[in-house]
Amino acid sequence: MANRDNHRRFGNIRKLPSGRFQIRYPAPDGRLRTGETTYATKTDADRALTLIEAQMIAGNWTDPERGKVLLGDYARTWIKERPGLRPKTIEGYTYLLNRHLMPGLGGVSVGKLSTQMVRSWRANLLANGVSISTAAKAYRLLRAVLMTAAEEDKMIPRNPCRIKGADNEQTPERPVLTVSQVFELADRMADERFRALVLLTTFASLRWGEVTALRRSDLDLKRRTVRVREQLLELEGGAMVLGPPKSRAGRRTIGIPSAIIPALTDHLAAYVDSADEAFVFLGKKGGFLRGNNFRREAKWADAIKEMGVKGLHFHDLRHTGNTLASQSGASLADLKARMGHDSDRAALIYQHATKEADQKIADALSARVEAERKDQDDDDDGLSGALVPVG
Repeated sequence: MANRDNHRRFGNIRKLPSGRFQIRYPAPDGRLRTGETTYATKTDADRALTLIEAQMIAGNWTDPERGKVLLGDYARTWIKERPGLRPKTIEGYTYLLNRHLMPGLGGVSVGKLSTQMVRSWRANLLANGVSISTAAKAYRLLRAVLMTAAEEDKMIPRNPCRIKGADNEQTPERPVLTVSQVFELADRMADERFRALVLLTTFASLRWGEVTALRRSDLDLKRRTVRVREQLLELEGGAMVLGPPKSRAGRRTIGIPSAIIPALTDHLAAYVDSADEAFVFLGKKGGFLRGNNFRREAKWADAIKEMGVKGLHFHDLRHTGNTLASQSGASLADLKARMGHDSDRAALIYQHATKEADQKIADALSARVEAERKDQDDDDDGLSGALVPVG
């Protein structure tokens, strides 16, 4: 706005040789900024300065100079400075950045990114054969990076990641085993040391990294509980790293069905050192258990083929355990506490989860295991009797 001497109170306008008008104005740091664009009329330039002044007063102004940093550079710094990221998460973010964000958007200035550009980038990923799941992960990383740019660093007025449904992975439904199939799979493991691994993972709803990080002191067979306090991670370069659980709720104590206590007792006696900090599940040579080594030594592919279960992954054991637990009649709060899920939305729900409720889940699972195994034994006995020749 101009004062009585026809001079503006905020900023100034000058006419360029081209006939267009350019604006300059003082930023909150005291340095002069030149407008990113020019205007056809002085009135348009005046309106632009009025808008910028209003944004500064309201605290909504974004510095166009800061928005000139390239997305690739900003994202690398974002990953480096993000607090509390685990090594595996850093590795995953770096892979997504290098593989899927850099080729299409890495060389674009943060301030130049638009929703249309993000939409085109995602469409190109899918057109080039990137799965919906991977595209969703890349989109969520981009959205998180730009959310910081908008809300914390004030580099852009708003986050351009506004594509509905782009963050949904739409993963296919995973297979779920029956109780009898879980025990059959455990019995089919080529190495006996993996029988207890299959049973405990399933009926305690554990993740691979959680079960392979268990120590002897984490198992309390008298109280029928297993304590999760850390996880074992295998990084891309092959390094094995012990770290905290995936989330705050990941630190938990879980009830174990009494039906699998004998298998755990036998395993501890046969394969685990007596020291409290001895790892419960290790490879044949005493090293950390890696996924590839386990599948090879257990002959996992042969076992699921013989059972006629297609595409079963080890992680599906946890999914099976979660499903069986949910069928026990447990509440959503108790189930989430047992699974180790954590989110802001569910934080209050977790407060209602109790150890007594969790033990009820374990008891219900145990009763179901025993009932189905008894039925199976009865069927086997009847079949055997029918095949005995007479006289």
